[in-house]
Parts: sequence; C-alpha cells; structure tokens
Amino acid sequence: MSDKTSTMSCPECGRKYDVSRVSAGTKARCKCGCKFDVSSGQIVEQGMPQGRPGDTANAVPGDALEAVESLALAKERVLNEVGKIIIGQKEVLDQILTAFFAKGHCLLMGVPGLAKTLMVHSLAQTMLLKFNRIQFTPDLMPTDITGTNILQTDPDTRQRRFVFQQGPIFTNVLLADEINRTPPKTQAALLEAMQERKVTSSGHTYSLPEPFLVLATQNPLELEGTYPLPEAQLDRFILLVKVDYPNLEEEQQILLTTTGRDGEMLDGILDAKSVMRYQDLVRQVPVSEHVAKYAARLCRATRPQSDEAPEFISKFVRYGCGPRAGQSLILAAKAHVVLNGGFNVSCDDIRKYTLPVMRHRVILNFAAASEGLDTDAVIQRLLDTIGEE
Repeated sequence: MSDKTSTMSCPECGRKYDVSRVSAGTKARCKCGCKFDVSSGQIVEQGMPQGRPGDTANAVPGDALEAVESLALAKERVLNEVGKIIIGQKEVLDQILTAFFAKGHCLLMGVPGLAKTLMVHSLAQTMLLKFNRIQFTPDLMPTDITGTNILQTDPDTRQRRFVFQQGPIFTNVLLADEINRTPPKTQAALLEAMQERKVTSSGHTYSLPEPFLVLATQNPLELEGTYPLPEAQLDRFILLVKVDYPNLEEEQQILLTTTGRDGEMLDGILDAKSVMRYQDLVRQVPVSEHVAKYAARLCRATRPQSDEAPEFISKFVRYGCGPRAGQSLILAAKAHVVLNGGFNVSCDDIRKYTLPVMRHRVILNFAAASEGLDTDAVIQRLLDTIGEE
C-alpha cells in the first residue's frame, strides 16, 4: 500500500477498502449500500437491509443502485399522481405496483364501489401504458378476448384471405372485470396469455405487447351465476389483493372530491421502456440461501401430506401451495424491496407478502369451514409457527 492510500472500514458492515487520501467531505458508497464520509467515517446514508447477519450479499453495481433510487422516486411520484384521484388504498396500490414490477398478474377482491377499475386505469395512465377493459359476462366467448380471423378481400388482387383481428387482450394493462362471471371455457382463454404472454389462434402464435399485466376483479358478495376460477388459473396470479372499505377521514374526502367538478388529468411518470427496464432490475436483486430456504419452508408447511406441515395444517388444509407460490414470494419480496429503495431481500419481506401470495393457493377443508376459519387465519397461524432457522 502506498503512502497515498489508506485502509478504511465501512461503518455499517465492516468491509475494508483501500482508498486514496482525499480531502474532507468526499463520499464513498460501500457494496452494502451504505454511503459514508471518507475522511471522518460518518454514515451519510444508511445501507440496505441484509437477508441475515453473516450472509454474503452479491456486489451491487453502482448503476444498479442508481436505478433502484430512480425507481423508488418514480414510485412515490406515481402514488402522488394517482392520489389526485384515488383517496387512500395505499396498501392496495403498493401491492399492485409490486405485482406489476415483479411481472406478475394480480387478482383484486372487493365489494362494488371501491374504485378498483378507476385505480387500475389511473395507474396505467401514469405509466403511459395502453389500457383495455373486458366486462366478463356469461355469454362472453374466448374469441371476444383473444381475437379471431376475419375474411377480407385484397383491394388490389381481389383475392380473399383470412386476417387475424386482434382482441382486447393485445394491450399493456388488461382489466378482467368480474372474471368469475364467465364460464371456464372463456376463463381458459387467458391461461396462455398470462403464463407465456402469447395468444394462439388457428395454428398461429402472436406475441402480446410488453409489458403485459392482467388485473382481474371479483365480487365476494354475489355467488349466484358465477363460475369459480380453477386452481390452475388462480395459481397464475402472483397476488390476491383484498380491497377494503376506506376509513372515516378517507370516505369524507371521497365524498367531497367526487361530488364536485370532474377530476384533473393525470401526468405520465413512466413509459413502457422504463417499466420493462425496472422489471429487469427486480430480477437482478440478490437473494441469500437463507431467505430462499425460509420461503421454501413456508410453502412446504402448507401441504398437509408434508412432514414439515404443522398439525393444524393437516387438520384444516385440503391442498397446499405448489412451487409457483415460492417463486411468487421471492419475486414479490424483490419488487417490494426495490420499490422502497433497497437491494437485498430479508425474511421480513417474505413474511410481508405471504398472505397475498398464499391466500388463493391454500384450499381449506370442511373442518376449517365448520370452525369459521378462512385462509388468512390459517396462513397467519402458520407465520406465527414457522420461524427463521
């Protein structure tokens, strides 16, 4: 080491660096995310939370850290912009954005009149994304969603040929309103699109625009004339978000703002290319083996036939979560961390999204229904039982 350099330790994680002797006030950023003054060693900005003390986190490139900070700022701007129209529902909006940047689809469960459609449309506006809405009804056909081949005549050659007419699914944000009001045949038209982001018609496959997100709504009150979604389709939604009533202050503000003049137009904050870049950024977030193991243990504990399942799971659960639930847990936690300016996933981030990830994947039996238990109660009990190792 030359006399022009010295060894410094990060005041937060203890990593050692050889740094040049510089003037006071120069700042440096450690791989853990901590920003500190080189001359005094004082922390200027706290680092990002680690998965577990002692875990070796991957080195985070500086450009990725800048992108994380940019996304966190963009998220706040989006929420502030949407807040001009949507009063409250911050937790719901957070979860929708988490699903969006995790490249996952979202199922919204709530009674009518809670602005679910307006919420989705407003988010699409702030991201300058194409938005389509499909009202699911019993007479809706699969081709009403995906599109169909139409016989057309070429004006020059006068020859007739079939041309594929794209359906409303060819969009960036698709709102499937009251998805359980259409028969399974029509519901199944979404399966390929949600999983592979493609549509096949008459032997030809067409790619959907990127980004692509399905936001479906269900009304939990009316069950007559509905068709419950099959488990295979439910499993393709990364989150099931419960939309609840606003509190007193929020409802008072809703009454004052929605009974006057029309609301203002929303400004665009992000575009499609930016959204896709941030979705790729989420995939770059490192996850320690400890955190991945914790997510796997939670999923395995929901399966009544598993040796890791607690006794109450075997008593109340008919079917547990599959591997896609673990993938959803990791992706949701990654997106949540990045949207809040971090770059490392902790077990607390996994726990935060366990309920919305698992509540539509855990199927209870008659014993649970007879005791008045719902999936949230069973999953919460599981979270209280399964701790970190």
